Amino acid sequence: MRRPCGKCYTPALNRSGIPGMRCEMTFEVEAVDPHCGARAGRLRTPHGEILTPVFMPVGTQGSVKALSQEDLAALNARIILGNAYHLYLRPGTETLEMAGGLHGIMGWDRSILTDSGGFQVFSLDGLTKVSNDGVQFQSHLDGSRHFFTPEKAIDVQHSIGSDIMMCFDECTKYPATREHAEHSMNMTHAWAKRCRAHWESLGASHQALFGIVQGSVYEDLRQESARALVDLDFPGYAIGGVSVGESKAEMRKVVDWVAPLLPEHKPRYLMGVGPPEDFLDSIAMGIDMFDCVMPTRNARNGSLFTTQGKINIKNARFARDFTPLDPMWPCPVGGHYTRAYMHHLYRAGEILALRLNTLHNVNFMLSLAVHAREAILKGAFLDFKRAFLGAFQSGEEQASGV
Repeated sequence: MRRPCGKCYTPALNRSGIPGMRCEMTFEVEAVDPHCGARAGRLRTPHGEILTPVFMPVGTQGSVKALSQEDLAALNARIILGNAYHLYLRPGTETLEMAGGLHGIMGWDRSILTDSGGFQVFSLDGLTKVSNDGVQFQSHLDGSRHFFTPEKAIDVQHSIGSDIMMCFDECTKYPATREHAEHSMNMTHAWAKRCRAHWESLGASHQALFGIVQGSVYEDLRQESARALVDLDFPGYAIGGVSVGESKAEMRKVVDWVAPLLPEHKPRYLMGVGPPEDFLDSIAMGIDMFDCVMPTRNARNGSLFTTQGKINIKNARFARDFTPLDPMWPCPVGGHYTRAYMHHLYRAGEILALRLNTLHNVNFMLSLAVHAREAILKGAFLDFKRAFLGAFQSGEEQASGV
């Protein structure tokens, strides 16, 4: 099943009467699995083509922790994340502009998506003051005071030069009363309009802008939010406010409510979700893009993904296990180094352990996306998902002694 390539914008007025700006990013849905909502697509930015579904490694401060840009290229990562809040504070927008943006200072010639910093700002409990105009916050680095408006968030991301930037939103905390969730959602919608207008005024057609659906765990609010943002006609859409403490069942309900309401010809991004089971469940519901710090964070703590489940390489049982880390999906680490060696490096406190562990986990998530895409193109995604999770979850149960 092949569908026409959908340009992000057309010169015609959208449903809100806002004149559209044609965006350089394009997205094409190549196939939809006949048994579920899983999609295989091609996302094109000024820095190259990205095959979807895609996992995006998180490089918050312009670095995926423990990995070099050469490592990421060798793993065929086509897009990584940066964070506007952190990059605004350090090294700062003036330095970034002088360097040619984040691409220039990093020496990275592939695509970058930037979070607006909304999640980081709202996670600074006691250090923020929210108003209709924006958010006043204190730097976690030196206590200095700053004020982010929706327009400021777009300006910062414009200086960063990311291929995809996010609207400034209020990330609703969990749990939230319905009243609070509705107020937060309405704030997000008002800011989304301002972000879009400012993006248009900059003429930044080389940078796509995504709207973010909020509404906590309330079905009517999530649906209202999705419809309001679709009316604003963004190049792509994200589902935010998940993976913030709600249960997996609640998160999946949110995706199930929202995904069908988002335009079929535009990319759909689920923010901050990365465990393999959530990744595959969300792909089945029609999500195209994912990011999560969990694979890299887990790696630094010795928790590694394998096709037979997660393992804790710190455990003594691996001290004399001379089998490959994961022979099923070989990579520069999993198919070459033994579990005994990986165990030794971690127990010895060697820096190499952090690098190899991270290489392995990032490769695992990138490979999972590739295998998922191949299954969608064959019309067999649910069979792949069932087989993968059967082995992955049974391996975890055995490792935990269940």
